[in-house]
Amino acid sequence: MSFAIHHLSFSMFTTIYHTILYQPIYNILVFFYNIVPGHDLGLAIILFTVLMRIILSPFFVQSIKAQRAMQAIQPKMDELKEKFKDNKEKLGPAIMELYKKEKVSPFSSCLPLLIQMPILIAVFQVFRQGLINGSLEVIYPFINNPGSINPISLGIINLSQNSLWLAILAGAAQFWQSKMMLTVKKNQPAPKSALASSMNKQMVYMMPLFTVFIGASLPGGLTFYWFLTTLFSALQQLVIFKKMDKEAANDK
Repeated sequence: MSFAIHHLSFSMFTTIYHTILYQPIYNILVFFYNIVPGHDLGLAIILFTVLMRIILSPFFVQSIKAQRAMQAIQPKMDELKEKFKDNKEKLGPAIMELYKKEKVSPFSSCLPLLIQMPILIAVFQVFRQGLINGSLEVIYPFINNPGSINPISLGIINLSQNSLWLAILAGAAQFWQSKMMLTVKKNQPAPKSALASSMNKQMVYMMPLFTVFIGASLPGGLTFYWFLTTLFSALQQLVIFKKMDKEAANDK
């Protein structure tokens, strides 16, 4: 009985997920594929990525601001850790008081990502399963069914096959974004924690390598989307940082 209820619940969740996320995202991409010149899948992915960045932009901006705020108070956190290094019981309340004083939530940078995760998973499944396998039965009646998706983009790139070059581009975009995120303001002291500083530097290089490794094993269309969304995120991040630095300078 318990197994039947669990199976029914999972089935309902799958149906809701498919109806609310997977199918709309799939149809949007097919729509772009229908309207771009030459029915080029690569161009359709570019338009689709721009649209997704616009939709997810509020969550991304909130996450970036929260991460930047956490970075700004890191020196103060290091001071508290040094002050209460022999009294762990007082360290926790002291850090919570610092969060309250600086109006920073340690979970505010994670929440936007959690909200985005179901959408991102649906996008990845569309590229990895829907387009490559040619599953066009989920197209809405008002969307023209192209019959099949031509995976060749610009006449040379097969987006249904693995592409090391696209994976390298995705890794390079990831490196730029990670490097930018860990850049400390010139007038802001660096963190005192050697371990945290070392881990941050390792992440700058490990994440791009991980991106290349995983991206090289995925269909080219998915890796191309990964590259584009990382690139656009980095560009958006750059604009946000410049705006925040300008506002901070004006407040002085």
